[in-house]
Amino acid sequence: MRGFVARDGVAVAGLDEDERLVIARIVADVGLLLGGERFGVEEHARVPHREDLAEALRFLDGLSETPVEPDDPALLRLLPNAAPTDREVADEFRRLTQEDLRATKLARLRGLWEDLSAEGAEWVIPADEVMTVAAALTDVRLVVASRLGLETDEDAEALHEEIARAAMVARRGDPSEFEDAERLWLGMLYDALTWLQESLVSLTLGGTE
Repeated sequence: MRGFVARDGVAVAGLDEDERLVIARIVADVGLLLGGERFGVEEHARVPHREDLAEALRFLDGLSETPVEPDDPALLRLLPNAAPTDREVADEFRRLTQEDLRATKLARLRGLWEDLSAEGAEWVIPADEVMTVAAALTDVRLVVASRLGLETDEDAEALHEEIARAAMVARRGDPSEFEDAERLWLGMLYDALTWLQESLVSLTLGGTE
């Protein structure tokens, strides 16, 4: 995987087929969480189906017709309260805005999924789509962070330490020592998404050309 760099007015990253398909899968699951379609995942046999990952990220079978505060913390991160201390105001604001917000997020996720499902070794993003892609990556990272229980910088640092320890174990060739393989897998995915997003956003902030 190569982070985004600027080239001829566009942002370009390098992802191999497996990297594209793994991220596309998680994007599709987040879209499903928001009550959207599966973004054609079932039509693409090349997309690896990880039952453990699907189970970890599939929190709801559907959403209520009347928008209310989500019970699931991951969905609440995607559709947050406008007034956490005033339930009546928060519910009214959610009633007026939630469907539009959900539709916007689903459209961004679908665009991200379509980009990742395309063939080729490079992921090319036009300049005018950079912030849209970055926003979609933020939503995916929010869901993964919720499943990992990341609430503070200290939580994130503890996760990095777990991953570092796992890397040492892997070098010794004894994966049986992994305490929670799924958590480590999601943690490495979270780190990769964060790194990709930072490399993309840095270009719009005057990053290295």
